[in-house]
Amino acid sequence: MYVFGDSLVDVGNNNYLLFSPVKANFPHNGVDFPTKKPTGRFCNGKNAVDLLSEIVGLPASPPYLSTIFKLKRSQKQFLTGANFASGGSGIMNQTNKLFSLSLTKQVGRFVEVNKALNKQLGVSRANHHFSKSIFLIVTGSNDIFSYFGSDDLPNKSTPLQYVNLMSLTLKGQIKRLYNLGARKFVFVGVGVIGCIPSERNKNKGEQCNEELNHWPVKYNEALKSMLRNLKFELKGINYSYFDGYAVMQNVIQKPSVYGFSEVKAACCGLGKLKADIPCLPFSTYCSNRSSHLFWDRSHPTEAAHRIYVDHIFNGPLLYTFPVNLKKLIEI
Repeated sequence: MYVFGDSLVDVGNNNYLLFSPVKANFPHNGVDFPTKKPTGRFCNGKNAVDLLSEIVGLPASPPYLSTIFKLKRSQKQFLTGANFASGGSGIMNQTNKLFSLSLTKQVGRFVEVNKALNKQLGVSRANHHFSKSIFLIVTGSNDIFSYFGSDDLPNKSTPLQYVNLMSLTLKGQIKRLYNLGARKFVFVGVGVIGCIPSERNKNKGEQCNEELNHWPVKYNEALKSMLRNLKFELKGINYSYFDGYAVMQNVIQKPSVYGFSEVKAACCGLGKLKADIPCLPFSTYCSNRSSHLFWDRSHPTEAAHRIYVDHIFNGPLLYTFPVNLKKLIEI
């Protein structure tokens, strides 16, 4: 499994970006991780990619940047995958470019792994290996936050033009990976980002930011359309799309069905909805993590990740299409 994306699936790459403030390598992150220590995951415990690795029987991939200086020694571990995800990153190169590895740069790092395995296995075996591997891509929300937080971007394009450009830019990176042997992809649609604690915190009555919620819907539509077209353009490509927006919305609207009692406030932080201050070592955190949808002001708890992963792997067509991950593996 080769993983690309943002803080939802970062397993510690940002720990190795010296000047990046976008890190989670401090308490209380990792309080429920097996080691009980922070790892760089923006979560109280395991995140989606850890849980998916467990389900499919693969060891959890280390952050690629932790192995970059040991490339010759660690070629064997790249056979089971690598994680290139970087907290704060986006599809667009300008999104948090000073603090994160953009998707373009992450795919560039995969080029190095591709070369190493071609050398180790030979071209034919390496191509077969990559064609059977899963390429997981979880990105897009930071680009939308970046657009609405920018003085400059709205002058260059309308929100609709921008989300269409996101889809087009992502298509270019998918084609790069395809040309390097990737054939099986899993895409996670952008979630209900206007309902995270940091957004509710700004609004009267702790309501969601509905304008912000509108644009993930438009982006996800563009993404799904692009993926359908790619099936005709690229021979042998297969994918699974997870409608993270719909499932997250279900959890927010009917929390008790999913085992949650708190879907507005963060578990770790300070102030209103525990979202005035991020999850820092001096913040307080809740004892009932599994009943909270959000760990901090913008990231899910391990319990929430488990629900999303269950849908990604085994989900019905309503949320995971044209196939779920279980069926994608069998193709």
